[in-house]
Amino acid sequence: MTIPAGEPDYHRIIELPKIMDPRGNLTFVEGGRHIPFAIRRAFWIYDVPGGETRGGHAYRRNREIIIAVSGSFDVEVDTGKSVISHHLNRSYYGLYLPPLHWRSLVNFSTNSLCLVLTSEVYDEADYLRGYEEFRGERGA
Repeated sequence: MTIPAGEPDYHRIIELPKIMDPRGNLTFVEGGRHIPFAIRRAFWIYDVPGGETRGGHAYRRNREIIIAVSGSFDVEVDTGKSVISHHLNRSYYGLYLPPLHWRSLVNFSTNSLCLVLTSEVYDEADYLRGYEEFRGERGA
């Protein structure tokens, strides 16, 4: 799937290519082709203790694709007006999150692995760590 130019900036599940093979399946992602940005950074979250939450912030500019490479977890997305929970448990689905979307990752299964691909390099000034600050910038 190629992302069309000028597509609206809203959070959504993106299906990634899946190459079926009896020896084992393969999925890949290409920035600007399967996702609507060039990949500038990748990081992964793992060994999350039961009951812990990751995320709990938003970004001013950064866009992300969140993938459950192994196991499962939920991503709660808050737009300032509504909260939608996405259950991620397939390595060929990614959740696209544009800027100014508050995210919390919860309900990690044992041995889950979360891969995050981002449009920007790390910049602490891009983070909105306070919920009220996020709502203010979002205009909610």
